Amino acid sequence: MLGLVVLLVSAAAVALVVQGRRDTMQEARLHTMGVAETFAHGPGIVAAIEGADPTAVLQPLAEQVREKADVDYVVVSDHRAVRLTHPDPGLIGKRIGDPHRQALAGEPFTRTFEGARGLAVNSVVPVPRPDGSVAGLVSVGITVDSVESVADRSIPFSVGAAGVALVLAAGGAALVSRRLSRQTHGLGPAGMTRMYEHHDAVLHAVREGVLIVGADGRMLLANDEARRLLDLPADAEGRAVTALGLDAGTAELLASGRRVTDVVRRAGNRLLAINLRPTDPHGGPPSTVATLRDTTELRAVTGTAEQVRERLLLLYEAGERIGTTLDVTRTAEELTEVATPGFADFASVDLADSVLHGEEPPPPTGDVLEMRRTAIAGADAGHPLYPLGRVVGFMPTSAEAMGTSRGHTWMEADLSAARRWRQRDPERGAKVLEYGIHSLISVPLHARGVILGMANFWRAGNPDPFDEEDLSFAEELVARAAVSIDNARRYTREHEMAVTLQRSLLPRRVPDQNALDVAYRYLPAQAGVGGDWFDVIPLSGARVALVVGDVVGQGLHAAATMGRLRTTVHNFSTLDLPPDELLGHLDELVARMDQDGTDDGSDVGIAGATCLYAIYDGVSGKCCMARAGHPGPALVLPDGTVEFPETPAGTPLGIGGMPFESAEFTVPEGSRLVLYTDGLVERRDRDFDIGLDMLRAALADADRTPEETCDDVIGALLPARPTDDVALLVARARRLDPGRVAQWDVAPEPSAVAGVRRGVARWLGERGLDEEAFVTELILSELVTNAIRYGSGPIGVRLLYDRSLVCEVSDTSSTSPHLRYAATTDEGGRGLFLVAQFAERWGTRYTPTGKVIWSEQAVGPAADDRG
Repeated sequence: MLGLVVLLVSAAAVALVVQGRRDTMQEARLHTMGVAETFAHGPGIVAAIEGADPTAVLQPLAEQVREKADVDYVVVSDHRAVRLTHPDPGLIGKRIGDPHRQALAGEPFTRTFEGARGLAVNSVVPVPRPDGSVAGLVSVGITVDSVESVADRSIPFSVGAAGVALVLAAGGAALVSRRLSRQTHGLGPAGMTRMYEHHDAVLHAVREGVLIVGADGRMLLANDEARRLLDLPADAEGRAVTALGLDAGTAELLASGRRVTDVVRRAGNRLLAINLRPTDPHGGPPSTVATLRDTTELRAVTGTAEQVRERLLLLYEAGERIGTTLDVTRTAEELTEVATPGFADFASVDLADSVLHGEEPPPPTGDVLEMRRTAIAGADAGHPLYPLGRVVGFMPTSAEAMGTSRGHTWMEADLSAARRWRQRDPERGAKVLEYGIHSLISVPLHARGVILGMANFWRAGNPDPFDEEDLSFAEELVARAAVSIDNARRYTREHEMAVTLQRSLLPRRVPDQNALDVAYRYLPAQAGVGGDWFDVIPLSGARVALVVGDVVGQGLHAAATMGRLRTTVHNFSTLDLPPDELLGHLDELVARMDQDGTDDGSDVGIAGATCLYAIYDGVSGKCCMARAGHPGPALVLPDGTVEFPETPAGTPLGIGGMPFESAEFTVPEGSRLVLYTDGLVERRDRDFDIGLDMLRAALADADRTPEETCDDVIGALLPARPTDDVALLVARARRLDPGRVAQWDVAPEPSAVAGVRRGVARWLGERGLDEEAFVTELILSELVTNAIRYGSGPIGVRLLYDRSLVCEVSDTSSTSPHLRYAATTDEGGRGLFLVAQFAERWGTRYTPTGKVIWSEQAVGPAADDRG
């Protein structure tokens, strides 16, 4: 111990000397750098270097600094590295061998080098001009001999201090050794080692049995836990292990001295995991340490805890994965996916057909309840279970006789020993057993007192049969899924009702007319029916109104509101109003509907609605439209070019305050007019402008029919499960043959009527309509006479030969005639009555310059020819 102290003290003394010299060298570096920095940045140094005689100015100054700073030299050089000062005047004016490129670049540095006078420390600092360039260098150095002379002065003190420390340490070691010997009562090293081994073994083996067995096979130490596990006698220590009454295999293993890990041996009614480790490799006497753990209870507790943990995780996963959609089939599939393979090898769900259609199943009455296999998971292609779509019979009142039953829940732990479960289909039951399926749990899907279906869990690969705990878990799992399936069923019912209502309110077919070739598509949202609608309304004079609209919201209320608005538009269209006026009336009606919905506290007003109303004239080819907060139309020209005609947007219906504006443009014959709702181009993950670009790309084809155009647009813009309703209307424009149109200007004189009648008769005769001439002449005579008598000129007559024969008489008066019954004494008043009797329809529409009174007559099969 004294030698160790001497060694430590000597090492400390040497370290002090070395550290002193190292600190002195560091001080030399800092000192030379400080002198050089101070000199280089002194006032007048730059001017002196660049002066006429720099050496005369700087040499005395450098020598003065060298002596006062106690350095070996101070050398100043210009920017070409030519010495301007030096302790040896013979070296002034000569170039420095090493030009110190680093310092010339503006970076000071310090280095240690071997010079003529030995090892030296040299610091070089650039002299900066005001503009930052280098005017010269200042080099300050000191030799190592000078440095070490400072460190050598501390050596005697260090050696003396080390000697004193050595004496003190030696005395302290002697005192400690004497006190330690007195406290251990003279116990030798062997005794202290034995005491440490036994003590450490006990401290680190408190919670498991610890034995120390000597090399001769005798028990040296046994803690309390080891005595309990092995049921050792009180005098076990010192006796041979084989003589303690232990199991022969256990005793032989403990006395063998081998190195073993977790070898399981029986001790009475316990299973012990035994670990043996020899002590002699660690410096102890030849013996063996044995540790014992009781795995009987641990295995059971660990297995149960692990199973409970897995079941809890599975229930948590079921809560996350089951019921993510409101689709009955998908919810059933999610149940089977969660159950396999963590709980069962195969899982299937059978649901009543009425549940799949959103209806409630009939309550169990004892008869077989027919169910359809809706989902199956875990089975391969060759499984013997019923396939998807197969009708499976379930007997609600006979389940108690089939295995362990809880109501209608039942379990068969061993299918091979059961008989009744395969009585309905013995052949398939035999295949199930042959396939290796050995255990089954069937749990009804209960919701609100009715059985929606059955969930079946099968085991084949897992050799453990189902038990009561598995049955409880299956019931908990199915109960959670049943709620989700019932929610999906009720949603399906409401969705089907809303879809049925909405489809009943939408047009079932396009009305007959010749001005437009129309195709349409309506796609309800997957998540719920909305309020999108469209319409095609024939008007007088070979004109057709196209309508698309959207009611904000989903469900039955939105569908019903849509029906009200569509009916309103139909009624307003019979008045032959321009698009902007029609939307104005519709806006007022929606505002009143909102008012009525809030005044009675029902809060069922219209949350918002948009509409686009367009009128296409098959004679002139012009289209006039207005829109209330609705997306504008697209126009596909005959060459495939896609345009979006500018149409004033207007506010949504019901807001009011601003009049609507209409826009008119010409639609070339063969062009396609595309009207749509916002669900086509706008989605949560897609901007409206991107949707318009996609629509433009889908429409850019010159040779497509309206039906093909609808398919192209739907395929390009909509996902498989749209989140919003979509209404799409595609109309290809056609023009009425000019040969089927005739016009006359009529002088405002009664004598002009005869000329009109002759002209009309001649025009009809040229087209094979001689049978219609008498009625047409009569109608026109009455309408023209009425215009001459009550209207104001100019007066015009127009005949249109389309699906019907249309007679139109226009004037500049804004007063409209009224149909009435004339008294027998009246000389007039029977003109419009005759018109109404002979024409199928008649009416009045207003124009910017007056009005038009029109009538329609059926002309027979020839009207179907579109010319």
